[in-house]
Amino acid sequence: MKYLMAALCALALTGCVEEENSMPDMSGTCGADGMQHLVGQPREAFDDSGIDGAMRILPPASMMTMDHRPDRLNIELDEDDIITRLWCG
Repeated sequence: MKYLMAALCALALTGCVEEENSMPDMSGTCGADGMQHLVGQPREAFDDSGIDGAMRILPPASMMTMDHRPDRLNIELDEDDIITRLWCG
């Protein structure tokens, strides 16, 4: 009985460790992969009329939450309003 309890405890702890160390899926489902051609283009080149999900445009030095949402499209701009990065999160 003592060995059975020890095995069950070890199994339970292993599950917790794996979950804690697993990385979130950074690829996301927001469609950023298909928009990478917009990097280097002015803000006006991005047409947001076809975006159904969550989206945020991030000017330089803007504050943003650090929550990871794979369905949210992030568009980062530089000082000249040029798209520098598109990613899901």
